[in-house]
Amino acid sequence: MTKKLKVAIIGCGGIANGKHLKALSKIDSVEMTAFCDIIPERAHKAAQEYGSEGAKVYEDYKELLQDGSIDVVHVCTPNDSHAEISIAALEAGKHVMCEKPMAKTASDARRMLEAAKRTGKKLTIGYNNRFRQDSLYLQKLCADGELGEIYYAKAHALRRRAVPTWGVFLDEDKQGGGPLIDIGTHALDLTLWMMNNYKPKVVLGTAFHKLSQKENAANAWGPWDPSKFTVEDSAFGMITMENGATIVLESSWALNTLQDGEAKVTLCGTEGGADMLDGLRINGEKHGKLYQTQVQLGGKGVAFYDSKEENDAVLEARSWINAILNDTDPVVTPEQALVVSEILEAIYESSRTGKAIYFNE
Repeated sequence: MTKKLKVAIIGCGGIANGKHLKALSKIDSVEMTAFCDIIPERAHKAAQEYGSEGAKVYEDYKELLQDGSIDVVHVCTPNDSHAEISIAALEAGKHVMCEKPMAKTASDARRMLEAAKRTGKKLTIGYNNRFRQDSLYLQKLCADGELGEIYYAKAHALRRRAVPTWGVFLDEDKQGGGPLIDIGTHALDLTLWMMNNYKPKVVLGTAFHKLSQKENAANAWGPWDPSKFTVEDSAFGMITMENGATIVLESSWALNTLQDGEAKVTLCGTEGGADMLDGLRINGEKHGKLYQTQVQLGGKGVAFYDSKEENDAVLEARSWINAILNDTDPVVTPEQALVVSEILEAIYESSRTGKAIYFNE
């Protein structure tokens, strides 16, 4: 009989309810035994809907961490508390899944990695887009060398008008930034993972506050309050890696563009290319002719068949729990997530200073 891991959720807001709680509830080897939130009603609601019999509710995460029966903690709080809570949980002997980004700052992310190494506990970051069917297929293609050396890529995270107006998304003190650190982080993680390249050399970036001050703006979730919009509305970066490979990262919550789409990549290699702009497309040259292939994913085109594939959040949670049970590395390692945070921070710093940011100098 498979051991059941006792999981605690710290932060029972949007991302916990939209992703973690639902995904973990699908996994037989898990029971959610503790819930914590600074708004007690949210923790009680989560415990009632997803908790095991006798599940406990806390307002203070430090009290929760004193429970020696808890094996795993999922940190689903604002960015500025990721490091503090994750490090405390690791030091309390818990394995930790922390929502993306790894931390508000790169120095905090480094402290998290050091804590994981020091305690011997597993740490992963919630980059669930790696577990989409198109991402898994493309990563295998890249790992098998079918695109050759990938030397140019684009990381896409563009929304035309979809500014999140709830919670602390617009609060720079809590989050550390806007679309770059919120959705740009997913696109960058995917791109680095596809390229298997985690050695940045120099970063040049710009962050804009151009549309954030518009009153009564069109927006998917209703107009934002310009006085509370303290983060960028769009940000862009160019990253050159040690081997010369170059990545262009584009991110926005509000931008006058018709080309939107987030957590997508474009890859250009010596043997072929790929992009996620209109489904998953592979391109290249064979026998003196150019070709383009649209990859069919799932059960489309098969009569009377509905694909039963699990969504990315469930696959992510299942993979994470299996890594703990089988004592293997998680798919998203803290070392990889740290590089993402370092690059994001360099883009912000480059925008503030107007200078290129060099690594390892």
